Amino acid sequence: MLSVLIPTYNYNVTKLVYALHEQLMASKIAFEIIVFDDGSTSKIIEENQILNTLNDVTYKVNPKNVGLSNNRNLLAKASSYEYILFIDGDSLVINQTYISNYLQAITTDTAIIYGGRVHPKEVLKQRKLRWKYGTQREDLTAKQREKNPYKRMFCNNTLMTKTIFNTIGFEKTLTQYGHEDTLFAYKASLLKASVLHIDNPILHGDVDYSDVFIKKTKKGLQNLNYIYKSKLIDYQFIPFLGYFTKLKQWKLNYVLAASYYILSPLIQLNLTSNRPSLFLFDLFRISYFCHINLKT
Repeated sequence: MLSVLIPTYNYNVTKLVYALHEQLMASKIAFEIIVFDDGSTSKIIEENQILNTLNDVTYKVNPKNVGLSNNRNLLAKASSYEYILFIDGDSLVINQTYISNYLQAITTDTAIIYGGRVHPKEVLKQRKLRWKYGTQREDLTAKQREKNPYKRMFCNNTLMTKTIFNTIGFEKTLTQYGHEDTLFAYKASLLKASVLHIDNPILHGDVDYSDVFIKKTKKGLQNLNYIYKSKLIDYQFIPFLGYFTKLKQWKLNYVLAASYYILSPLIQLNLTSNRPSLFLFDLFRISYFCHINLKT
């Protein structure tokens, strides 16, 4: 009935898989857990190999890194059951009724169910930027998310029918991190696929160091620039692109692009501090996007 699909890279997923396996065994349903590591070369691969000793669990390593979008596509292609549940490898199960909550929420009318995500209550100061962004921008209740059901949907901790996945899929041309979920949600909105938001969160177990998150943010914005210029999405679907379009109309994108060189070193000092400013982070993001949009 349920295929749990876990994309991962250089991360020990044993704690996540054991927790899921225990709940799935107790549920008495037909299930499988499939974990695809996206081309890691570290010793973590050896640690994860033990998962292949569990019943109905498969762990394998992709021969080369194909990116999150294509790794998820490979996982879905390898799955056997009518419902698939995507969970990123750096997640942790925090609810003893996590699987049963999803099973109870399934109806014949629902194509996609999103359970949400939460962050730890505290993190090291070196991880404050990602933590602050997550707690203030992403950790929303089902009631908050359902006001904008597509724009508040991520594909980490998301259950869907295999039929809807095969109709949408993840964009194959995206080979690096960032905005693959945004594009998936946009395509779901075009299909008017039914989305149910529930309070069934997983914990973001590996909050990025601030400098790592900044690098990932840049890669994500590079992806977004590609999506924007390739016209894969209506810019009005993403508020960030709406702001950028207005700046472009007023020719202010040139000013912000130039300011990136001047301001980004100073801004990054704040972003990697113990008290990062999300206002400065937003300024960093839009100035960097204006910068790369002019270059490419």
